[in-house]
Parts: sequence; structure tokens; C-alpha cells
Amino acid sequence: MRQLRLITEPAADADIEAAFVWYERQERDLGLGLLQELGSAYDRIIGDPQAYRDLGDGIRRVLLHRFPYFVYYAVEPSTIVVVAVLHAHRDPAVWQRRSLRG
Repeated sequence: MRQLRLITEPAADADIEAAFVWYERQERDLGLGLLQELGSAYDRIIGDPQAYRDLGDGIRRVLLHRFPYFVYYAVEPSTIVVVAVLHAHRDPAVWQRRSLRG
């Protein structure tokens, strides 16, 4: 099976940046820990993109191990598109309002 390429939507990039800044303000290098954990989650997604629960409309999510964040993503024919990276207590309507790239 061919490995899919993972890309992030600009809104997901903004989610990641906001979380990184928040954690760095809490403790030096904690934001870096978040980014490392996010990389591990991306590796798991790329390794088996269908392994995680389908929430409807083709969106799936995976929970980070050390941080209370979900990665919301869609599997397209040649790519995995990350649409949101949100705190587990955020309203899921945030990612539901986001559309996949045109």
C-alpha cells in the first residue's frame, strides 16, 4: 500500500501555533513537547489512516498521548488533510464549520 502525504489546512496550523504559544508560556520547551507529540500522532495517522474513528463526513480524529488535543483529519485519494488540532474540551462544532480545501 502506498503511503499518503499529510498536509495541514491553514486553520489547523493556526490551532497548532496557538497551542504551542500557550504551552511555552506555561513552561519552557513544553510547546516543543506538544510538537513532538503531534509528530508522533501524524506518524500513527500516516501508518494507518483508517484506524481511527470516523466522526461522519469522512472526518476522523486521533487523541495525542501526552496532551489533551485531538487531531481531526480527512483521508483523500492521495493525501491526508488535517483540518483541526483542538483541545479535547473545545466545542466540536469548531472543526465541523471548517470545510476541506476546494
